[in-house]
Amino acid sequence: MRAMDVMTTNVITVAPDKTVQEVAVLLSERGISGVPVVDAGGQLIGIVTEGDLLHRAETGTERRTERRRARWFDGMTSDQELAHEYVKAHGRTVAEIMTREVTTVAETTELADVANLLETKRIKRVPVLRDGKLVGIISRANLVRALAAAKSEPASVGESDDRTIRHKLLAELGGQEWAKVWAEDIVVSDRVVHLWLSDDMSPEEHQALRVAAGNVPGVRGIEEHIVPVPLSPIF
Repeated sequence: MRAMDVMTTNVITVAPDKTVQEVAVLLSERGISGVPVVDAGGQLIGIVTEGDLLHRAETGTERRTERRRARWFDGMTSDQELAHEYVKAHGRTVAEIMTREVTTVAETTELADVANLLETKRIKRVPVLRDGKLVGIISRANLVRALAAAKSEPASVGESDDRTIRHKLLAELGGQEWAKVWAEDIVVSDRVVHLWLSDDMSPEEHQALRVAAGNVPGVRGIEEHIVPVPLSPIF
């Protein structure tokens, strides 16, 4: 499987001129731990995570300012490090506190490579780019769902068939007002459609989703996975 098969496509983003407080409210209300930063042209220019908001003057959690030895692994002098931490604690806009060096992947990146990046970089999510523009994001939770939908034995059909099924189902549901599901809630493995559904969905909505999935050519099975509400994008 590749990044395009499991990535979250409805990605919540922020502009660089948003305030730190606005981002904090967004993360809290949406229940997410990070958000990509994009410019007016849709280009990814950074990312803001809970880690960037951990040490703030407003909450009295800023780092102590005594001079320390520079961290050898990032090449900063003590003065550079202290200045950097001051901006993190006192900056008012997203542009001032965001992480600018962002690890990214392409839509065609294999999930094995994505998993290695998350592990080696010790990050929770990785943006997916197409020609420099953000088209999705993959989190550890996305990979766990892919694993849950996978079979222990090799699939009997190619991944391109699974991808086609998922694409057609998402296109069908995208035109239905009743279809309150996110792209990451649908994983197709060996032509079996796996649906992650919130436990407050009505029987009618469940049935409609099963009908929509069953009508996609090539589908040989449907499995539902019920999760507690609220069901929101997981980054």
